Amino acid sequence: MDVNAEDFFFSGLNKPGNTNNRLGSNVTAVDVNKIAGLNTLGISLALIDFAPYGLNRPHTHPRATEVLTVIEGTLHVGFVTSNPQNRLIFKVLNAGDVFVFPEGLIHFQFNRGHKNAVAIAGLSSQNPGVITVANAVFGSNPKIDESILAKAFQVDKKVIDYLQSQFWMDNNN
Repeated sequence: MDVNAEDFFFSGLNKPGNTNNRLGSNVTAVDVNKIAGLNTLGISLALIDFAPYGLNRPHTHPRATEVLTVIEGTLHVGFVTSNPQNRLIFKVLNAGDVFVFPEGLIHFQFNRGHKNAVAIAGLSSQNPGVITVANAVFGSNPKIDESILAKAFQVDKKVIDYLQSQFWMDNNN
């Protein structure tokens, strides 16, 4: 009785996202947090805008498979299979091409072109979640002990200190 059309509506995907940032990309998520009517329906979507050479850096969706469709431009996309193979599966996509990123696998999209690119992603969850690898590992709060990361990545602690000192921005809106 309390449901109305606004519970099933979102406006604004016709406006380009702000790609004026260090990554050169912007993700506009349209999930249950933006459309209450998606609750329990098992779907959501995202619009991803890319400046030239913009990156949607390596990330994972712990609760969803993603189907990406390139609307404009050219994207280099890929995902890494799980251990022990850790095999990179990648493709260069043009407008109209579709690529699937299986649930939970680390994946990325990169605009290889000199012009803007736009993609839309369908996700198999109303709340897919996003874990950006660099943010999670080097930007956690509190920080993961540098000796743990130095051993895990087999690098000097100074490298870890440098990485942890960086600003790990989030391009997801």
